[in-house]
Amino acid sequence: MGTFLVDFQSQDKPDDNVPETKQKTSNTARFVTKNTGNLQVVEFILGNELFAIDLFDTREVINTTEITPLPNTPFFIKGIIDLRGIITTIIDMKEMMHITREADGKKRSRIIVLDSTVSEKMIGVLVDDVLAVSTYTDEDIDRDAQTSKNSERDILGIIRKKIRIHEKDKHDLIIWLDIKTMIHKVEQDL
Repeated sequence: MGTFLVDFQSQDKPDDNVPETKQKTSNTARFVTKNTGNLQVVEFILGNELFAIDLFDTREVINTTEITPLPNTPFFIKGIIDLRGIITTIIDMKEMMHITREADGKKRSRIIVLDSTVSEKMIGVLVDDVLAVSTYTDEDIDRDAQTSKNSERDILGIIRKKIRIHEKDKHDLIIWLDIKTMIHKVEQDL
């Protein structure tokens, strides 16, 4: 099984002289570098759409392995895996979010193993592919798209990712998910 840790320090490392603080956004704790407002996320694909979750809500990213199905579980629970001796429940994010479209091009499914701050149980989320670990500033994030407490969307904001193609700037939109709230809503089923 191919395993690699998400190395958040290799991406736009903050100044060592600036202390980090923990801030609350909705129900999600996230780390920002003081005075800069940088947000680090893991970007991934579901169908043909781009999504992201806070880097500090992830433990590692692994290649997809054989998943043992569990009987009488909700449709979005794919089953369990043995991750180095720890039973880990695997949730299919596309099923959970009712995304029916398949990814274009070559698909390299990955499992993002969530940090213990998200849930007491070991949980991995199955995604079509993991693209990168990226850092964004507050100017890159539209928080007006943030979900209200009564909504089922669980969105913290929309990230505008600038891409330079043939000397022109293009913006991709990345949906920043509130993974803690999403998992909390289904935790009794895990």
